[in-house]
Amino acid sequence: MGTFIDGLIEARTAGGAWEIEVSLLDFDLGKARDAGECLFGHGGAVGVERPLFDRRGRPVDSCDEVPKEYDELNHGHSYATWAEIAALDWDAPLCDRPDGNRLGEWRPGPDGELVLDRLPWAPIEVLDASEELFGEDLFPFEWPPGGEVHLNGAVYRPVVFTARMFVPPDGDWAPVWASMRALAAEHGDENVRLVVWFG
Repeated sequence: MGTFIDGLIEARTAGGAWEIEVSLLDFDLGKARDAGECLFGHGGAVGVERPLFDRRGRPVDSCDEVPKEYDELNHGHSYATWAEIAALDWDAPLCDRPDGNRLGEWRPGPDGELVLDRLPWAPIEVLDASEELFGEDLFPFEWPPGGEVHLNGAVYRPVVFTARMFVPPDGDWAPVWASMRALAAEHGDENVRLVVWFG
């Protein structure tokens, strides 16, 4: 199950009215649960404390294609202009402490340097190893500063979530950003807006 993200990109005309330019469905984002939570505060599985554009509601001047009614298929409205998205710090913390359930799993990249590979739920064998290493059973956010576990070729560390981890600017949402960027070049950064809802 789960909730699908829906929405559109709109641009403000010279006359001041907002008009649809592209449907978000054209980008085939599916449910995009983690992105929906990080960007718009809809979801809850990640545990983000400060979503970037948290449930702002429906813009009162949005185009006619944005649902005006709130129901099972149209709820959780939010929005962001291209000016706001272009100014984002993708590495700013979205929480005040490392997560208690997920760890960052770093593995050697092509040049041998460790790179963040994924954010799994803390594997039991890693928690067991951390208990042996730190001398007590701790949640990841309780690990000592700089604490990490080396296991099976990977390095596990506590992580404070950032937008880049779940919505990297060059990831699944890159075509959305590219479309907004192109429209902004024509209409201006403040005159291009992403409006989303969930259902």
